[in-house]
Parts: sequence; structure tokens; C-alpha cells
Amino acid sequence: MPGGGFSKLPNGSVVVAIGLPSPAGDGRTVRFLVHAGNRARALTRLRNLGLRAVYLRGNAEPPTPDEITAVLHHPDGLLWRATTQELWHSIRSLPKEPAPETQRAA
Repeated sequence: MPGGGFSKLPNGSVVVAIGLPSPAGDGRTVRFLVHAGNRARALTRLRNLGLRAVYLRGNAEPPTPDEITAVLHHPDGLLWRATTQELWHSIRSLPKEPAPETQRAA
């Protein structure tokens, strides 16, 4: 699932699909779908969620028509899933990084 791509829609907006390591740090790859005005804004939306190393190089794995339909019908325009057998999830349900353990002074 790593890799990504984009599709330009007739109204000028784009849907970006990109595979990234899971923010939960569990070793899984998560596929994100983002609907935005352009590619730069789509990647900025992901970076604003804390996914810092987000770059789209090429168009090797553009979103499928089913993925485009899913993200266009979601109110947030931002979805994710970890496996192809899984249903799409809202970005609000994305597991967060485990909190770093705080060191107590001795």
C-alpha cells in the first residue's frame, strides 16, 4: 500500500491518495485519502495533523474511482484505512502516537 497519487476532478479540485506509516507506530502502512483544492493543500492538511514527512512523488498509485467516491461523500474530505479489507475511517478515529514516557527527577 505504500506510494500514492492523485486525480484531478472536473471542478478543478483533486483527490490525493497516499500510503504512510501508521501514526500509532505499530509498523502498519495506512492509506490516506484527501480532497482539497490542489495537491499542495491536500498534503498540508495531512501535515497539519502531525504527519510531518508527507511528500507525493509521482502518480504511481492514484485513487481508485471507489476511493474518490468515498472521500467526496465524507463531510471532512479526509479518510484513512490500514488494509484493503477494512472500511474507511474518519480522520478523527486515527490512533495517535503513543505518548513519550516522562522522566521523573530522582
